[in-house]
Amino acid sequence: MDFQNVYISDDIVSDLRRECSGWSADSVFILVDENTKSLCLPKIKSDDFFKDVKVVEIKANDDHKSLEALASVWMFLCNNGASRKSLLINVGGGMVTDLGGFAASTFKRGMKYVNVPTTLLGAVDAAVGGKTGINFNGLKNEIGVINPSKSVVIDVNFFKTLDRENFLSGYAEMIKHGLISNDSVWENVLTFDLKDIDYQKLPYLLKESINVKEMIVEKDPYEMNVRKSLNLGHTVGHAFESYAMQSKAVLHGYAVAWGLIAELYLSYKKCGFPTDKLQQAVSLIKENYGVLNITCKQYEQLYELMTHDKKNEGDGRILFTLLKDVGVVEINVNVEKKDIFEALDFYRDSVGL
Repeated sequence: MDFQNVYISDDIVSDLRRECSGWSADSVFILVDENTKSLCLPKIKSDDFFKDVKVVEIKANDDHKSLEALASVWMFLCNNGASRKSLLINVGGGMVTDLGGFAASTFKRGMKYVNVPTTLLGAVDAAVGGKTGINFNGLKNEIGVINPSKSVVIDVNFFKTLDRENFLSGYAEMIKHGLISNDSVWENVLTFDLKDIDYQKLPYLLKESINVKEMIVEKDPYEMNVRKSLNLGHTVGHAFESYAMQSKAVLHGYAVAWGLIAELYLSYKKCGFPTDKLQQAVSLIKENYGVLNITCKQYEQLYELMTHDKKNEGDGRILFTLLKDVGVVEINVNVEKKDIFEALDFYRDSVGL
């Protein structure tokens, strides 16, 4: 599998122009959602190179990460003369880069694409590593392929357009990266001031977080073993997210943060994860991420959602990624139903439900 080039850019227009020229694309298309169309696209379209590039727009937010939206992108490409030599530039958060990457990967059996993540979540998670896809049948990222973009071009200035909730959604993945990396990265994540964001310091922290993911993906691009470490917090987190989609959707990073509380408790119970580091993480999440209001009446439904997790191997067991310590990862840990329910109890107690 080809690996992505990731740039934290000081001049995004010049870097994108270089990417387009390097590929010698016969045509270039830009995918945006209704938010990035107004907030981010004008900066790119101000350059003469991109002035006449055709733009396809989809609705924002994860509840539109659907087969219908995907088909609309395919239709636009088909009706506007796109070929396998064309290039699609996805400008948006994780929803846009996931859906756009899947559209490009499947249109005419694959055209090249570049991701321009405009959210912190997109930069540290969705845009890097080659996972693409859509939600389907009420399940998160149920349909998709692993096919990396040609490159990822990141302009930290775009993150200044984010509200606090969307910034924190991305930061949850950085919390996860700190936990699976080492004590130094974890300390940097813990001490970054989330109430007064330093955008001069952020690129260093961002690069550190992206490096964690890149090193893992290079070792295991198709998630056969060590890449499963990136799923810490996601077995419970995706269940929370899918459950919330039935009434009011929650941001992905918030679901992961809540999932981390439950899964770090399982890490303590099953693998001996240190209690002081468990409490550090719980305190950080409780202080910043609020709560998903669940009761024990939802446990069976959440458990059923976990049975659909992509780490499972079809034998009825629910497999978790857990930690013995910061940076010491255990994958494919089978966890019994009673222990999962106990972890959900711990989540509710930790956030004050």
